Amino acid sequence: MKIVLEHITKRYPNRDKKRGGEVVAVDDFHLTIPDGKLIGLLGPSGCGKSTTLNMICGLESPTEGHIYFGEEDVTDLSPELRGVGMVFQSYALYPHMTVRQNIMFPLENRKKDERLPKEEMLRKAEEAARLVQIENLLDRKPSEMSGGQQQRVAIARALVKEPRVLLLDEPLSNLDARLRLSTREEIRRIQRETGITTVFVTHDQEEAMSISDEIVVMEAGIIRQKGHPQDIYDEPANLFVAKFLGTPPINVFEARAEAGRVYIGDACVMRAPDVADGPLTVGVRPEGFVPCADGPLACELVAVERMGRDTSIVARHRAHERGQIRTIVGSDVRFDATADEVRFSFKPAKTHLFDAATGERIHADATPVTGNGAAHA
Repeated sequence: MKIVLEHITKRYPNRDKKRGGEVVAVDDFHLTIPDGKLIGLLGPSGCGKSTTLNMICGLESPTEGHIYFGEEDVTDLSPELRGVGMVFQSYALYPHMTVRQNIMFPLENRKKDERLPKEEMLRKAEEAARLVQIENLLDRKPSEMSGGQQQRVAIARALVKEPRVLLLDEPLSNLDARLRLSTREEIRRIQRETGITTVFVTHDQEEAMSISDEIVVMEAGIIRQKGHPQDIYDEPANLFVAKFLGTPPINVFEARAEAGRVYIGDACVMRAPDVADGPLTVGVRPEGFVPCADGPLACELVAVERMGRDTSIVARHRAHERGQIRTIVGSDVRFDATADEVRFSFKPAKTHLFDAATGERIHADATPVTGNGAAHA
């Protein structure tokens, strides 16, 4: 089922009576979600992603704009008539019911003339349980299950209705790290097997990137960028997106362009003939640093952390946004780990320039300096 959000806006009355007016939670949000795809809505708390999900579900009504399921305008349709399955962060299972009864509840709660025979409801509940691989737990109660198992029950309960759209609101937040990993893999498997159009809300960029066909990065109720996860990571549209995606986060430096060169402090780190003179922001992914004896950027070496497959070099530079740089290099890279100083050059594909005032990405033909570029302006 294709979903179209056509310029939807959601405003709430301002609770601060002194200020008055309205608070805009979602602002002119326009998005098409293709049939059968899993889309991740990603952003920090308060960015409007859950409000957007609630408007798709019908729990909230847009102040402006329209919502379409296929060619049907569902903007004013109640949640129970939209054919959606919703999975909440809290699971919301009935503690006095067994797994089987929890899964069957949406079927039993239908209007009398739409209710299926008991045998048919039991069959559908067992099919949904098999899909999420909890068919051996049907007689247990929620208190007798792990958090990951309870989450699977919640997903089965949403799927048993055979919804047109599956909506997941921070479904993994209450799970520990290992369970989050296995459960997100299960969500991806289930979505592929069922082919249900799915919208997944999360603030965790690793979750969104690992299971989504496309991600939509949100800030302050607007879309900052949308596209394939790897494309957004490799080609961020602005500094907000660049900083939000990536673990460890992108390293951000205050810089300046002068006479076709980019300087961090006194070090010329890039040649950029098309960039106008003035202040810049340079972003370098952790894997974008190349330690070398004659690298242009001299940094104070803080620590070297061996992590088996990779090595993390921790260093300091006064122009760095947080003061401390964290890089990732291959374990086979050789350098003097006992030195007080480490020098770096940058990989072109992992280095981005941004406008210092607006944060927008500057697309320019920029070539990192590979030799000693500690040239002065």
